[in-house]
Amino acid sequence: MRSFRADPAGFSFSRPIYPALTSFADEVCATLARLIAYLMILAVLAVLGLYGWDQLPRTEAAEPTAKASWAAAGRSHPSFAVSRVDIPENSETYEILRHPEGGRKDILRWIDQAGKATAELEIYRPGGEADAATDARADLAAEMPSDGASDLETAGILDSKFGTIGLFRPAGVPDGAGSCLGFLRQIDDPPLQISGWSCQGLSTPVRRTAVGCLLNRLTLLASGNDPKLAEFFARAELRRGSCAGSAAPAQSADWVTRAEDPRLRGAF
Repeated sequence: MRSFRADPAGFSFSRPIYPALTSFADEVCATLARLIAYLMILAVLAVLGLYGWDQLPRTEAAEPTAKASWAAAGRSHPSFAVSRVDIPENSETYEILRHPEGGRKDILRWIDQAGKATAELEIYRPGGEADAATDARADLAAEMPSDGASDLETAGILDSKFGTIGLFRPAGVPDGAGSCLGFLRQIDDPPLQISGWSCQGLSTPVRRTAVGCLLNRLTLLASGNDPKLAEFFARAELRRGSCAGSAAPAQSADWVTRAEDPRLRGAF
């Protein structure tokens, strides 16, 4: 009787599975390869996108610089003072403005009981924000009361302890009550600008006197470690005059300082 043995052909049931496993492994490898290639493409696109973003103009970063402007400096101490201003029934305010680029403005105002400003004095020490193209006269016209006038016209000159001061008044506004007189002086060394206006008085000569007194009584309290500023005010004090002395040229209205057409001296 023939003994029973495992049929070698029985192994044929396990042979067909090897090609299937091989095919599955190949599919997995191909899928992983495609996934890696896809991820590499995404990485390349991300790098290119970041590079392109860095090349764009930094509008958001530049916006705060463009918006940088003057701000009130509540903790700063006054650097200037005006003694004995003859503006009865008026209160004095002192405001300090600072610019992020180093500029400083000390602004003194005199306000009447109705809350209306009657005079203003600004001492501007420029910093990095200063622009040579800026028209200081236009800034003065924007600050002073003008009764509807948008421009200023020259109103003569005034001799003060700071030198010759240019005077201005609103263009086309007749002289009289309610009219104001502006003044402007720019100094190169030390960099300094003194400007302001006064509405005190009923005529230009009286307002000239008020401006002269205002400037002659301007003193320095603290130089802020600026020796040139301290020296400038010390020299100015040596030329300081009295309000009575400044009134004489204002009332005489000499032909050099007149706001109107100059009168020629002598006869033809």
